[in-house]
Parts: sequence; C-alpha cells; structure tokens
Amino acid sequence: MSGLLARYEKLIASGELRADPDQRVAAERLDRLEKDLEAKRPGGLLTQFFNTGPRRAQGLYMWGGVGRGKSMLMDLFHNTLGIPEKRRVHFHAFMQEVHEAIREARKTHPGDPIPTVAQRIADGVRCLSFDEMVVNNSADAMIMSRLFTQLIRDQEVTIVTTSNRPPDDLYKDGLNREHFLPFIDLIHSELDVLSLNGPTDYRLDRIGGLATWHVPLGDAATQKVREAFFRLTDFKPEDADNVPSEELAIGAKRSLHVPKSLKGVAVFSFKRLCGEARGAPDYLAIARAYHTVILVGIPIMGPENRNEAARFVTLIDALYEHKVKLFATADALPEALYQAGDCAFEFERTVSRLNEMQSDAYLALGHGTEA
Repeated sequence: MSGLLARYEKLIASGELRADPDQRVAAERLDRLEKDLEAKRPGGLLTQFFNTGPRRAQGLYMWGGVGRGKSMLMDLFHNTLGIPEKRRVHFHAFMQEVHEAIREARKTHPGDPIPTVAQRIADGVRCLSFDEMVVNNSADAMIMSRLFTQLIRDQEVTIVTTSNRPPDDLYKDGLNREHFLPFIDLIHSELDVLSLNGPTDYRLDRIGGLATWHVPLGDAATQKVREAFFRLTDFKPEDADNVPSEELAIGAKRSLHVPKSLKGVAVFSFKRLCGEARGAPDYLAIARAYHTVILVGIPIMGPENRNEAARFVTLIDALYEHKVKLFATADALPEALYQAGDCAFEFERTVSRLNEMQSDAYLALGHGTEA
C-alpha cells in the first residue's frame, strides 16, 4: 500500500483520520496526479515520439480554511510520489529564494531575469509543491505571473499548492493588483482548483486541552505557547532555530518584520507590537494574514503605559474582529493587566474580548471577518 489513496484509506481505517468527503475528493485527485507523474517519465527520442499526450501533468490548487487537512494531504502526496524530481517548499521561503536568484541573475544576465531564474528552479524538478500560498507584498505580486508562466508552460513543471484562500482572493485589495490578475488567470487555466473549505477544523484537535492564556511570564508559560506553535504548524521542535521569518507588507512603502511566521501562525513580542509606534493598519494587516497569533511578554500596565495600552486595545480589536486565535504569555490575567489609567474604560471591552477569545466557541470560529 504505497500510493497516496491507499495510505489515506489506511489512516481512516486505523482511526488516525476521520472520513471527510472533501478530503476524499482531493486524495483521489492527488492519487491520479501521482500516477500521471510516475507514468510520464523523461526519456529519449523514442519515448517522446510515442508519448502523444502533454508532457506536463496538470497541477492542483487546494484551498480551504484552517485545519482542513491540506498539509496532511500534501505530506501524503510528497512522501508517496515515486519520482526523484520533486521538491516541496514553504511558499514564503520559495519567494525569498526567487528574489535572491533574481538579484544574482541581474549581475550576469542583462535584460529580463525571470526566464533564467525559472530555468534554474526547474532544473531537476518536475513537480514543485508549495505549502500555504499567500501573497502579502507587491514585490511578490509583480513577478508571480511571469515566473509561474515560465515554470508551467515553458519549463513544464507541475505545480501543486495549498492556500487558505480561493485563487480570486489572493492579494485582494493589494497595491497594483491589476499586475497580479494574470497569475489568477494562470491558476484557473493551468491548475485544477479544489475546495477543502468544509465546516470541520481538524487542527482544533491538535490544540485540544491547551490553554491559550499563560501566567506568569517565565519558562513554563513560554513552553506552553511553543507547544501550541509546533502543534499548529507541524514543525519539528528540534528544528526550532530554523522557523522562517517574514516581512509583512503594511501598505505600499512599509513592512513589519514577523520573527516567526509559518502556515498562518505568527509569533510576536508585546514590546515589538505595542511598545513601538504602530497603528490600526499594522494590526489589520496581521489579522488578515494570520489565523493564529502568539504574543509573548504582555506586562502589567499602569497610567505611565497609556500608549502601550491603547495600542494593545487596537491590536485585540483587530484580532477579535477577524476571529484570529490568540495564544499569550502575560504577567497577569486579563482583568489585572491595566486597572488604572486614561484607557481603563476602553480596556474593559478588551478584557471581555480576551476572555471570550479563550473559549471553545471562539476557537471553533473560522478565520475572517464573519462569525
């Protein structure tokens, strides 16, 4: 039982997975893609002569909310795909690699560097798989249509990707989005689009039993939120030093450094988010980009911390309104964080929201502006 579908059925039979109709459809489609890729092996002139079909197998774009099993299916696909010319990479890390390759190509190749970069990426790769395709900045958006056209149509690379968003919502409301729209057209024309956007969030099972608010500050609290991060991202704890960071675009000319960013989970310190001059656009960008935020080092605040408290109120409003899951380490429970000062009245609402955000009902909500 080495194929993807056989492995998937075995996991259900053993009780490790629950039967899910959307996952089943995706598993069947990925199983067919495996067979196509394994059958269409590169060969000599005779092989190419008798192979009358397209050399590139049709790729796949799987989208759906948090915890729908997209990464699990991608794991099965990559692990069971029986060809050596395959690569799996997190989308953010891939785009960082692309920008670096573009800079290097410009040093030695005058003109458009995209064909050269695409050729290098495709060298020895027939199937390129991405975790969590998301586009948050104009630098990525401006090159993606040309880059992926080269990869898919010219280099004949099969693309398989997961995303939390349907193709038409990628880079929504982004700067100069008109330059990005051809990439959306490319997805629809060259990849099969499958929705795994059902109502069940299986990732909640991974954080079951974990509290979201941890006091007091210290190693024990830090260990709890670290555990939540690794459960939510499937990242190996022993490889913690290699968790990727990200530059999150805030408008046209500014970005926010995200120290740890993986699979829709971001880690920040209170000092970075609320101790520095920030406003609603920063917090809205975070709330839109991440389904889970881990915030560490929340202190007890007094009248002298009016600015920090006001920013914290704005941050929590944005996270709450977008149904973002919050894991936190703090010096006190929400009720005792800010009891006196100019923002005390506004903070009462924040306390109420922080308590609600710890409830099972809130954690079960999907990420977004709608309940």
